[in-house]
Amino acid sequence: MSETLILVFELIGTVAFSISGAMTGLKKRMDILGVIILGLTTAVGGGVIRDLILGITPPNTFRNPVYATVAILTAALFFMPKVHRALMSHKHLYDTLMLWMDSLGLGIFTVMGIQTAYTVGGNHSIFLMFFVGVVTGVGGGVLRDIMAGDRPYIFVKHFYASASLAGAFVHIIMQPAWGSAAAMIAGTVTVVILRLLAAKYHWSLPKADI
Repeated sequence: MSETLILVFELIGTVAFSISGAMTGLKKRMDILGVIILGLTTAVGGGVIRDLILGITPPNTFRNPVYATVAILTAALFFMPKVHRALMSHKHLYDTLMLWMDSLGLGIFTVMGIQTAYTVGGNHSIFLMFFVGVVTGVGGGVLRDIMAGDRPYIFVKHFYASASLAGAFVHIIMQPAWGSAAAMIAGTVTVVILRLLAAKYHWSLPKADI
């Protein structure tokens, strides 16, 4: 598979998740350091967890600083007064951008987790592929929410981890016949579409009724 395509996917996912992290920091009225740390953690956190699970040490984030640099610059951009004032004063704009960026980041990092497992090689089980894909997709968001003092998004928001599982499934079944590029695109699109539909129609998993 083209290394350029993988780089493009990872950079888009990094920017998307950095934006979602930075926006959470802005909503919590954090200072510039807090906003940047949340953006960075959201962008690279899932990938660090993925690499540790797969035995890639040190994790790619620390071997290739381009992703951390992009995440930091993106978060810093969103801290600029004109940008964050526009977001904070228009709730619909904030909610829409947050939904799109979080959905795009979730989709891209889910398939990148699986693709990294394929790249590492070895006789990996289907369970490991699913696990690594979902952890890569949701890991950064979980760290973001914990650091921001919120209940992790995946436990309270509509169809979040479930969308990641669906995207992972599409990638895994398409990979042997259609190749990595088609499988990654299809998996990402699946996640994004499911997240947008879930937001529009308020899909959610059953909750405890006490």
